[in-house]
Amino acid sequence: MQDLTEGVARFRRDVHPVKAELFARLATHHRPTTLFISCSDARVVPELITQSEPGELFVIRTAGNLVPAYAPRPDGIAASVEYAVAALGVTDIVVCGHSACGAMTALAEGHDLGTMPTTADWLRHADAARARTMVAGVDALVRSNVHAQLANLATHPSVARALARNTVTLHGWCYDIGSGTVEELDVEGRFTAAA
Repeated sequence: MQDLTEGVARFRRDVHPVKAELFARLATHHRPTTLFISCSDARVVPELITQSEPGELFVIRTAGNLVPAYAPRPDGIAASVEYAVAALGVTDIVVCGHSACGAMTALAEGHDLGTMPTTADWLRHADAARARTMVAGVDALVRSNVHAQLANLATHPSVARALARNTVTLHGWCYDIGSGTVEELDVEGRFTAAA
């Protein structure tokens, strides 16, 4: 906890003053252009990977970057997606998987999740990805999962409406932690190096 407290002090002393004008504007203005859905993994930091400033990304982080298909029930992820699309008007949505994902590793390697029943239940949102994966291994499942979560996103009414109006574009990314590279899903459904 001491590290976090010291970090807050450095932020207040060194970072906030340099960006005071940005933070003053952000205090009354919230217009991110991109909804970025990534894994909860502490090694995956969307703002760092994309070199985005505060206020540019609306971020949802879930174990395995999973986005359940829409269902009419209280759901924090669905509410966040809806808010980003319908209220904030984001124009792009990125689903970003990553190398060495613990959630995808557990599924690909058949780990016993008996002591983590909530996690096991959550990972069922990757069942479509598992069914579609033709090649064994974590990397293949990570990529298949990005495809599956993009499909799930399209079931959300706010996203479906925005797609029909061509006001939002969906993107699939895979981030390699070790190399720092990002691959992007192309129109043929293959991952290729991003810019």
